[in-house]
Amino acid sequence: MNRPGKRPLTPAYVIFYILFSPDTWRVLAGVALALLFTPYILPPDLSQGGRVMLYIMITAIGWALSAKPAHWMAGQLKKLILGNK
Repeated sequence: MNRPGKRPLTPAYVIFYILFSPDTWRVLAGVALALLFTPYILPPDLSQGGRVMLYIMITAIGWALSAKPAHWMAGQLKKLILGNK
């Protein structure tokens, strides 16, 4: 099952992988941006499909804009939690 030299996949490993991944923070920033700003730009006569598409588009824009802040945040979390390891 476990190959020599490979770490077993534990819940703690998965949690820290998610926490230290810049992509996690990019997705969260995109969703937050969409939830905060999309209601202000929604036209009242837009269909349900159009609304969903607008939320997805704003999420993607937020994801793209948050690349550098997300990398910085993940690095700071690694330093804070792991120190120099």
